[in-house]
Amino acid sequence: MVKAVRGVLVECEPAIKSILVHIDSTHHHEFIIEDLDETHLFVKETMLQVLKQKLEERLKETYRPEEPLEDSD
Repeated sequence: MVKAVRGVLVECEPAIKSILVHIDSTHHHEFIIEDLDETHLFVKETMLQVLKQKLEERLKETYRPEEPLEDSD
């Protein structure tokens, strides 16, 4: 018997997609239904908000604002 799963098409930059695929693989493939191409994923509709939160957390961990440049006067 075939089981249908509702999903959402997600379009993003390749770098973000790479992070999403990594998050999915570390969570036993709970989020992504299908990896379509370099900028598109098909994600479980019920898990979309959780995936967004995990992406935000991951980006906050890796974001490092640049220090202001010193005046060269």
